[in-house]
Amino acid sequence: MSQKVRGVVALAEGEPVTVETIIVPEPGPGEAVVAIQACGVCHTDLHYRDGGINDEFPFLLGHEAAGIVESIGDGVADLSPGDYVVLNWRAVCGACRACRRGKPQYCFDTCNAEQAMTLEDGTVLSPALGIGAFAEKTLVAAGQCTKVNPEAPAQVAGLLGCGVMAGLGAAVNTGQVGRGDSLAVIGCGGVGDAAIAGAKLAGATTIIAVDTDPRKLTWAEEFGATHTCNARETDPVEFIRSVTDGYGADVVVDAVGRPETYRQAFFARDLAGTVVLVGVPTPDLMAPEIPLIEYFGRGGALKSSWYGDCLPSRDFPTCIDLYLQGRLPLDKFVTETIALDQIESAFDKMRAGEVLRSVVLLDPTRS
Repeated sequence: MSQKVRGVVALAEGEPVTVETIIVPEPGPGEAVVAIQACGVCHTDLHYRDGGINDEFPFLLGHEAAGIVESIGDGVADLSPGDYVVLNWRAVCGACRACRRGKPQYCFDTCNAEQAMTLEDGTVLSPALGIGAFAEKTLVAAGQCTKVNPEAPAQVAGLLGCGVMAGLGAAVNTGQVGRGDSLAVIGCGGVGDAAIAGAKLAGATTIIAVDTDPRKLTWAEEFGATHTCNARETDPVEFIRSVTDGYGADVVVDAVGRPETYRQAFFARDLAGTVVLVGVPTPDLMAPEIPLIEYFGRGGALKSSWYGDCLPSRDFPTCIDLYLQGRLPLDKFVTETIALDQIESAFDKMRAGEVLRSVVLLDPTRS
């Protein structure tokens, strides 16, 4: 039987989001209904609202979430009602060319629910990243549910569903930062700080944070930055070289995703170093003009990080264990907890750089 729940919807490009009644169908084969306990407010949700992803309005926003499996459809073997899960947007198919090559972290055919959630009048909703978790309940593919230790509060566990995993994975999985390495991160919001936290976990000894906001640089130090650079006052390329014996960093993570920051990342790396782009560019942005000889002469690697190149079934439980051991400070990412009807305000604070993460709490007992 279908259910009526409250959810946050972007009805049209650039318009304020509204709380609407959502119809969630009974799960079909391979699907699950999850009662959402907490969901982080991510820049990607704002990109959806502003038409920066696609124009398939209306969107049911929210994707960075944790909750409890309420019901499952036929053929779901490794999930049960009552399971505590973090939702992911990489539900590995097991059959595409990446999966067949033993690289499921690059799965090219991830699964979403087949059925649609709708408004009361039958209007079909497009769930953000196939999840739609700014809602009391949502319908997802069973593979989008990753079981984790229920001792972790939902407001921190859910952050692995996008931003924290994207940043941490950009450093550790994509950039392969290791013991004794140097890392520079350009853009120290939630994703950038997660890259810093990941590099610290991996044993990097020089961790450089670059931003234009002094408050964000202070936050970056709390996650493990050993050096900070205010890019409004100091050339970041020269600063990064100055604290790496004149060479540049082994890995530079661009967590902004703009031509000017990518150019900085390119020139701030050591010879044979790695640039990792994890900040999401808007479709209108073009690559910076860099002489081709510079690509050849510097060597190394230029990589894009998709979801931190994570494998949710492997990485989510590991990160939760590290959090419970006190080694990964997920709680520091949560600036505030809010209600469903406060998301527009959270978007404003995000734009102003006032928060790392606002988190919607739908079940206060799990905070």
